[in-house]
Amino acid sequence: MSGRLWGSDMEEGRYKLDDFELYKVARAFRKRAYSLLKQLPLEEKYSLAVQMRRASVSVTNNIAEEHGRWHYQENIRFCRISRGSVDELIDDFNTCEDEGYGDQALVGELKAEAYDLIRRINSYIAYLGKTKQGGEE
Repeated sequence: MSGRLWGSDMEEGRYKLDDFELYKVARAFRKRAYSLLKQLPLEEKYSLAVQMRRASVSVTNNIAEEHGRWHYQENIRFCRISRGSVDELIDDFNTCEDEGYGDQALVGELKAEAYDLIRRINSYIAYLGKTKQGGEE
């Protein structure tokens, strides 16, 4: 994987959160998940909608927190938390499918995006592990 995958605008050996590719992908995913939230029925306003909102924000919040830590073990821990939140959202999308909530094509697209995001998070975790093994911190 190229260095550009993980960031670009380097300042003092570090890069801005908004330039971090994994964060950008997660942020776009969160925005799309929010578009589904707006389609949920009123009776889900205080249950499924709240859960989905929290999980969606957790995905990007944990990637952002990981970004600011600059220690590989903490980075991996926050990535795993983010990955868990994506899995929670997959379950929520399954609920939307099962109950017929929202645009079903959007639900299917979000599930596909969620699995892709998990793949990207896993790749980044592997990259962090290899970086540590190679002595680069």
